[in-house]
Amino acid sequence: MASLQKTQKANAAKADAKGKGKRKAEEIVGADEEMQAPAPKKMKNKQRVLLLSSRGITHRMRHLMNDIEALLPHVKKDSKLDSKNNLHLLPELADLNNCNNTLYFEARRHEDLYLWAAKTPNGPSIKMHVQNVHTMDELKMTGNCLKGSRGIVSFDKTFDESEWGRLTKEVFTHIFGVPAQARKAKPFIDHILTFTILDNKIWFRNFQIIEKDPLQPNGPPQTTMIEVGPRFVLTPIRIFEGAFSGATVYSNPEFISPAAVRSALKREKGDKYGKRKTAEVERAERMETRKRDEDELAVSKVFA
Repeated sequence: MASLQKTQKANAAKADAKGKGKRKAEEIVGADEEMQAPAPKKMKNKQRVLLLSSRGITHRMRHLMNDIEALLPHVKKDSKLDSKNNLHLLPELADLNNCNNTLYFEARRHEDLYLWAAKTPNGPSIKMHVQNVHTMDELKMTGNCLKGSRGIVSFDKTFDESEWGRLTKEVFTHIFGVPAQARKAKPFIDHILTFTILDNKIWFRNFQIIEKDPLQPNGPPQTTMIEVGPRFVLTPIRIFEGAFSGATVYSNPEFISPAAVRSALKREKGDKYGKRKTAEVERAERMETRKRDEDELAVSKVFA
């Protein structure tokens, strides 16, 4: 009997040990599951911009592209596009370069510059005419900012008053807003990019943010802005639904192409020339009608 009771107590102790082991294992598994629970993901700004141009750009256009590349550290610059008619290749180039935005400078007649700002591959895309271009080297402003620093993108309140303005603001925010995770970006914010609408044109300026007055370095902090450059004016022409194609979402009825303006000026000069020639012919006709008949007693006839 004593031996039987000993065996029963031993079996009960083993069963309790097994139960405790199971409970400990279950607690460990539950703790592991809690540790492996996915944490809520933070939204990351993964914007990359492809920057390229067409053939036939001038030195001023090329310097403007270099200035924009210096301002935006998340830009990927590509070689020139050979054909101006194959714009459907641009979304494929952006995909090959792992970019979801495109800035395409299109030069025509070596004097007209157009800017395409597009979201690839699904759109939308905006075609604009670039005017009044002044580069950093040309302006020689006193402002300066760190190369690769992130800039604040500021928009005028006029953008929110129209549908095309809100769409343009969203596209420009994706293109000119430098993400914090950009490879070449530096963790500094020392300049501000401003977009202002005036006379249905978009005016671009770049200012340096100064927290102290340079004339009073030991004085109280006072935030001021000094222009750095570049500066240019954009006239929106059309907004397309797709990337460099698709249905027209917005069309500017007030836009007149620079080629049409030059043609009108030449036509005006041609009208002046035509009026002058017509006046010469009319004067010659009047001289013929007012010409007097030859007199019979003229010296040439009497002493002939």
